[in-house]
Amino acid sequence: MPDGAHDLAKLAWPDVAALVGRPGGCAAILPVGATEAHGPHLPLDTDVTIALGMARRAASTLAQRGRACVVLPPLAYSVAQFAAPFAGTLSLRPETARALLADVLAAAAGAGLSPLAVANAHLEPAHIETIKAAVEDVRGRCGAAVLFPDVTRRANAQRLTEEFRSGACHAGRYEGSLVMADDPTAVKDELRRGLPEVPVSLVDAIRAGRRDFLQAGGPQAYFGRPAEASAAEGQQTFAILASLLVEAIEGSAL
Repeated sequence: MPDGAHDLAKLAWPDVAALVGRPGGCAAILPVGATEAHGPHLPLDTDVTIALGMARRAASTLAQRGRACVVLPPLAYSVAQFAAPFAGTLSLRPETARALLADVLAAAAGAGLSPLAVANAHLEPAHIETIKAAVEDVRGRCGAAVLFPDVTRRANAQRLTEEFRSGACHAGRYEGSLVMADDPTAVKDELRRGLPEVPVSLVDAIRAGRRDFLQAGGPQAYFGRPAEASAAEGQQTFAILASLLVEAIEGSAL
């Protein structure tokens, strides 16, 4: 756990009340991922690991700057149809994912946490749309300050790695590096080092109408260059991902 970061679920209610009662209140970050196949070398909770990592680092940075912030328990289920052909993938209907996310955000707003930010690491387009819809729902329903620094937006993507920008980044070097940075024992490293590159852009595949990883040309549910992943790159990328959240939360007070 980074210094100064608080996981809401590990606090007692008086601790939360004290944070919410501080001058300026207490922000909250909700990590969002999916439970889905990430190649033969990364765990099914890869997206959750990444979302938690970026959220905790952002919360730590905010705490060091005097801004109270808690990390909410992560959402580990969403729309994951692209990985559906692979064992262990658990996909929700879009309307279920949207309602779940909206209700959690609304509950957090009702508990006095503000602003709220979504730390998302699952990039399936239908999932991104559920986040956008949930954020708009909660803004309209509660008048809450809900932020979503979407890494798939061009301005944000340009700050990330070359593999991420290429679109060939599911369980490749980009995600592999991030998991190696925060949960290295979950990586089947000997297997990872021997995996060949799958130079297929999922962005292009989706635009071409492909509906799952198999159709897109990923028979083992990975794309990119997993053999090139490193914990050092993961730490550097986490710093960028966390900065997107920090900038969104600090900017909301301007």
